[in-house]
Amino acid sequence: MTVTAEPERVLSQRVATRRGLVERRILVFVAILISALTLRVAVTAFTPLALRISDEIGFSHSIVGIFGMVPPAMFAVFGLLTPTIARRLGLERTALLAMALAGFGMLARAVVSDVWSLLFLSALALGGMGIGNVVVPPLVKRYFSDRLAVMSTIYITMVQLGTVAPALVAVPVAEANGWRISIGMWALLGLTAMLPWLLILRNRRDDGLEHVTKAAEPRGKIWRSPVAWGLAGMFGMTSLITYTMFTWIPAILTDAGASAAFGGSMVGLFALIGLVSAFGAPTLVARVSNPFPVVVGCAVAYLIAFTGLLIAPMSAPIVWVLILGLGPSTFPMALTLINLRTRTQIGSASLSGFTQGLGYAIACLGPLLFGVLHDATSDWVVPFAFLTVAVVIVVIAGWFACKPRMLEDTW
Repeated sequence: MTVTAEPERVLSQRVATRRGLVERRILVFVAILISALTLRVAVTAFTPLALRISDEIGFSHSIVGIFGMVPPAMFAVFGLLTPTIARRLGLERTALLAMALAGFGMLARAVVSDVWSLLFLSALALGGMGIGNVVVPPLVKRYFSDRLAVMSTIYITMVQLGTVAPALVAVPVAEANGWRISIGMWALLGLTAMLPWLLILRNRRDDGLEHVTKAAEPRGKIWRSPVAWGLAGMFGMTSLITYTMFTWIPAILTDAGASAAFGGSMVGLFALIGLVSAFGAPTLVARVSNPFPVVVGCAVAYLIAFTGLLIAPMSAPIVWVLILGLGPSTFPMALTLINLRTRTQIGSASLSGFTQGLGYAIACLGPLLFGVLHDATSDWVVPFAFLTVAVVIVVIAGWFACKPRMLEDTW
C-alpha cells in the first residue's frame, strides 16, 4: 500500500500544481485585459472636455496645450524609468503600482478645483499609465510565451478600445452628469485592475514563487543594439505622426471648407481604423520572419494620404483618412516585435522601456512642430514635408527593427 500511495500522492500534487498554473494564467489574462483598457483613458476622457473644464476652473489655451503635451511626456519619462523599477519590484508589483497610480490619479483629479492640482494629478495618472505601457509586454512574454501573437492582438486591441471609448462618451456623460463624473468614472478601471494583481501576488507568496523568474538573466547595454534603435525609431516616428494627425486633422479639413463637426468625426474615423489594424498586425508580424514589407506598405499609405490631404483634401476626405489610418499599423507591429525580438523577460522589459521611452519623447514634438511650421509658412506644404521625413525614418528604422535577430545577440 505504501508503494502505491506515494505515486498517487505525487500524481495528485502534479494535478493540483497544473490546476494552480491554469488558474494563475486565467487571472493574469484578466489582469492584463483590464490594465490594457486603462492605459489611455486619462488622455481621451479629458481632451474633449478641456475647454469646458477651463471655463469652470479658469485656465488659458496655453495651459490646454500643456495638458496636451503631458501624456507623451509622462509616457516618455516613465518609459525610461520602468525597467529599473521592474528589476527592483518585479513585474507584477510594478503592474500593481501602475494601476494604483492611474486609478487614484484619475479619481483625485476629478474633485480638485485648481489648475495646478488638476495638472499634477493628471501627470500622476499618466505616469501610472506610462509604467503600464512598458510592463505589459514582458508580462505577456512571462505568462503567454506560447501565445504571443494572440495575446499581443488582445492587449493592443484593449489599448485601442480604451483610446476610442472615452472620447466617444466624454461629452454626452458630461452634459448629463457634469465633467467631474465624466473624467472620474474611468478611475474604476484602474482601481479594478489592481484586484487581480493583488491576487496574483498573494498566490505567488502562497506558492513560494514570489521571486521566481526574478533570478539573474543576461543583461546588456540597450543603446548598443540596432534592434533597440530600430524599434525606437519606428515606434517614435509612428507616434509622432499619429499624435500630429489627431491634433491637426480638424484644422486641415476646416481650412479646406469642412465643418468643425466633420473634422471631429474624421478624427474618430482615424482612431477607428487604428483599432482595426490592432486585430491584424500582431498575427501578421508573428507569421513572417521579416515583416519589413508591411512597414513599406504603411509608408505608402501615409504618402498617399498626405498627398490627398494636401492637394485635394475635400475631394475625398473619407478616403484620405481611411488610407491614413492604415499607416499607424507600425504601432502594434512595434509592440509585438518587442517580444518577438527578445529571448528573456529582462530583454523584453529593457526593450519595451527604451522603445516607448525614447519613442514618446520624440512624439511630444510632432504636434508642436507641425503647428509652428504652419504658422511660419501660412500653408500646409512644409508641415506635410516634415511628416514625410518622419515616414522616411519609419522605413529606415523598420529595416533594422524587422530583421530576424534577437536583442540579446546585439547588445
